[in-house]
Amino acid sequence: MMEFESPEYLYLLWALVPMIAWYVWKRKHTTASMQMSSTAVFASVPKSYKYYILHLPFVLRVGALALLIIALARPQLTSNKVNKNVEGIDIVMAMDISKSMIAQDLKPDRLEAAKAVGADFVSARPNDNIGVVVFSGASFTLTPLTTDKVAIVSMINTINSDMVEVNGTAIGMGLANAVNRIKDSQAKSKVIILLTDGSNNTGEIDPITAAELAKTFGIRVYTIGVGTKGMAPYPVQTPFGIRMEMMPVDIDEATLEKISEITDGAYFRATDNKTLSEIYKEIDKLEKTKILVEEYTQKSEEYLPWAIWAFILLLCEVLLRMTILRHNP
Repeated sequence: MMEFESPEYLYLLWALVPMIAWYVWKRKHTTASMQMSSTAVFASVPKSYKYYILHLPFVLRVGALALLIIALARPQLTSNKVNKNVEGIDIVMAMDISKSMIAQDLKPDRLEAAKAVGADFVSARPNDNIGVVVFSGASFTLTPLTTDKVAIVSMINTINSDMVEVNGTAIGMGLANAVNRIKDSQAKSKVIILLTDGSNNTGEIDPITAAELAKTFGIRVYTIGVGTKGMAPYPVQTPFGIRMEMMPVDIDEATLEKISEITDGAYFRATDNKTLSEIYKEIDKLEKTKILVEEYTQKSEEYLPWAIWAFILLLCEVLLRMTILRHNP
């Protein structure tokens, strides 16, 4: 985007109009003429190349002056700087990536379904600060709070069940890590979306303790239990390759409900891809609060190229007048 630091100098371009008019008038009234009964005899006489470039020096001078005026106005390439309030909240998505998440009661499996729906959820909330935490037997932050939705979706797509070496399902650790990531947020509304398919069976922090911690910082926790009811197909490695075995679905719904109750959130159960998608749509209706978004300005001065071209045009004019169009005394 081109802008001018001193646009008032551009009014000087109007001064070129009388300059051009004066040149036309002067050429018309000061050029020597000779009256003849007919000029037909000269029609076939070839014109010298000087005839075609006779007015070129004046054109070059006008062009040079125009470029100098533009350079004087200091053209700049710039981006806008806008401070504005938009609607949004701060959200941390805590996702279970334990081995049980590869069960295939959701298609193609629980983890891939959760990734796909989570990525769609992130893309649909352009004004929110969103972070991602993953956990199994331990927990780590995949992305801190950010409004860069492209980066968040890209990182979600890299999630797999082998990212954490410690086996198990440490729901308390995952929730505590998410709380730590969002607790210092200045947003009026802070939310954690905790998704798991199991029960807390490892980790140093109890899920209820982590929920109490979230409540202390005014964080609402929405919990999602993923998995069908009863038995679910699970891929098992055997000496003869991978085969599907039916495994019991063990989701500690009581604990997940208690977490959401303590923090004034809500508990949802996703038994298939459709219900999981509907749950995220329901959470998408969360209240929104105003956050400040800043767009920074970057400017670069561009007057030098205009000044250089003005110098080149002036130089060409001088050379023409001193050589090809030189008037001999």
